Amino acid sequence: MLATGLLVSCDDELDIDPFEEGNPATFFNSVSSFQNGVDGIYSQLWNYYSSPGSGLQGIPDILADNVILSQTGRRSNEDYYDYRYNANTAGAISLYWSEAYEAINAANLVIGQIDNLAAGAARDNILGQAMAARAIAHFDLVRVYAMIPTQSADANNSPGIVYMKVEDGDTGDPYAQPARETVASNYAEIIGDLEQAAQLIGDSNGEGRLDRDGVYGMLSRVYLYNGDYQLAVSAANQVQTNVADAADLLDVYEDTTNEGVIIEWSVNTSSESGFNNVGVLYSQTTPPNTVSEYVIDYEFYNNLDANDLRLDVIQYDATNQGNNYNAVRKFLGETGQVNGRVDIKVLRAAEVLLNKAEAQFELDQEGPALTTLNTLRDARYTSYTGGESGQALEDAIQYERRVELSFEGHRFFDLKRRGEPIQRSNNGDIQDGTGTPPEVLILPAGDYRFQLPIPAAEINANPNMEQNPNY
Repeated sequence: MLATGLLVSCDDELDIDPFEEGNPATFFNSVSSFQNGVDGIYSQLWNYYSSPGSGLQGIPDILADNVILSQTGRRSNEDYYDYRYNANTAGAISLYWSEAYEAINAANLVIGQIDNLAAGAARDNILGQAMAARAIAHFDLVRVYAMIPTQSADANNSPGIVYMKVEDGDTGDPYAQPARETVASNYAEIIGDLEQAAQLIGDSNGEGRLDRDGVYGMLSRVYLYNGDYQLAVSAANQVQTNVADAADLLDVYEDTTNEGVIIEWSVNTSSESGFNNVGVLYSQTTPPNTVSEYVIDYEFYNNLDANDLRLDVIQYDATNQGNNYNAVRKFLGETGQVNGRVDIKVLRAAEVLLNKAEAQFELDQEGPALTTLNTLRDARYTSYTGGESGQALEDAIQYERRVELSFEGHRFFDLKRRGEPIQRSNNGDIQDGTGTPPEVLILPAGDYRFQLPIPAAEINANPNMEQNPNY
């Protein structure tokens, strides 16, 4: 029996948009057909980032402390919010696993046939895109289902995931039942793919596709997760995309500009026809009311600086059943829309700066870290005090990271990789802090629930697949 999600049958192996049928050995016979294959990888990545109910764009914030469950919503994802998930819980647990491995399978199909193209820049660019996408899908899997190297002293030797890798002309074993590798092994493979991709990929491949800046930006993130701080700084320095000005931020989230966006999964190159309304994970809007699923934590919102130019991008006033809420403004919709159908901002230049600042701090380069941080703050505040050092500087970097990347799928992983607990405020969901507080206020550092369980279907299908502890 095939391991669910790791491999697909021969009948299904090309059931990936935008190509649908045929043998990959004969289908991949031109640059355009290979690019169609790569676009199919992006479509699979889009699927698990943008799922209206379980997207990776939002669940990591729901798992953490940026939002609180609205009592007048549909109580969607409540098992995740209250940390009651198990191997059979519907939604994110099975979605990420299956869709990420489908993306990996699609990438391996492209990589395995790459010798059908003549050597040259076009071939290199196709191979670079496929290898980078394969690395990103594996990275998402290992940070969801396994420990992060900087999380604890024993993380590197703990169980990771299966790295599915084929090379030129290799089709792999469709009946394999592989065992989990170590976290250290996974990160070595991810970094290896990204580093090779960086030398191959083109400078610009259009909206919704990976390019050179995307690969180096992702390397800055992966190196940071892996504790390779000097490499994180070096990768960040390779990125040419500038941070968006605060005046452009609302346009960024309404999809009228891509200023400062380095990687996005775009409705234009993936599945706009599928109407994946990614923002409904936070709310559904039927003017004049908003049915909020999760609203901004009262303490988080009220600690934002009055001089912060991001306020209008982060929050808007919403009303439902007579209650007022601090609703999530990001991902509300394109200009004039409130349907939640927008592109996924996977990685922005602002994150690259924050990756660099944190890495510089970890290298005891406080002066450069402050300078890097101020580059972002100069674009986000009308005025600020600054001048921090020591613990105050580290706190400032993490504060800016929380605010800048809020509701974009980072918060849970940032706390997890730093070995910190999740500590929610005891305020309620209503705009003035009243209402119902969270059922669970603290997830202790090192708690087993920082690693989501391997889906039950995978455990049942593959006798060599080890479940995470306590599930």
